[in-house]
Order: sequence, then structure tokens, then C-alpha cells
Amino acid sequence: MARVLVVEDDPDIRMLLDVRLRHMGHLVLTAGSAQEALALLAEKGAPEIAVLDVLLPGTSGLDLLVALRADPAHPDLPAIFLSGRVEPADIAAGRALGATYLTKPVVMTALAGAIERVLAAAQAPAGAW
Repeated sequence: MARVLVVEDDPDIRMLLDVRLRHMGHLVLTAGSAQEALALLAEKGAPEIAVLDVLLPGTSGLDLLVALRADPAHPDLPAIFLSGRVEPADIAAGRALGATYLTKPVVMTALAGAIERVLAAAQAPAGAW
């Protein structure tokens, strides 16, 4: 079980991710924008992993990850990007940040596997929100 931050502007996809990740046993916080996510984390504390849409209103998921990692509380925050953008340059930009990049529509087993791999690599400590 991990503390997972999901930032997705599409409410249907956000709800689906929330339900499925909770069903997998994770603690989940969701936000529809980068600004909402930053406010939520200021209140709740750092996640163990972030699942971010690349295209968000205002600030991109790429820029959000940079902002999240600028906080000394989570400089190495593991992340998975979800995006409908499949151009090599888009994928490279996500991977340049050390994140896993999955394309939409996402297969939940692929997301679950990616979360397990990323958390194992980060050896994230267990904790509660």
C-alpha cells in the first residue's frame, strides 16, 4: 500500500483511477489541476508516488513534477505520467525527469505494475496520510 497522488483534469478518468487504486489497496489523493494538488499536499503531506496527467490546465504535469521535487520534503518523488500524447519528444520529456510514461487509454494492469516497479525502485517507506 502506498500514498498515491493522482492529478488528472478529466473527472471521469480521475474517478476511475481513484476507485481502481483504492481497490488495489492504496491511499489516494486526487486533484484536477497542479494548483489544487499543491494546496492538497500542503495540507496532507507528501505522497510516496505521483500519477500525473501531462496536459493539465495552467501548469503541465511535467512542470508540476519539477515543482513537487523542488520541495525538500520530496526531492526524489517517484512519478508516472499518463498522457494521450505519444510523440517521441513528449515521451522523452517525461523520461528525462526520471518518470515512467504511460499512454492513454491506460490499461489498469499496466498502471498497477508500473506503480509496483517505481515504488520498489524508490524503496518508498510505508506511512499513513
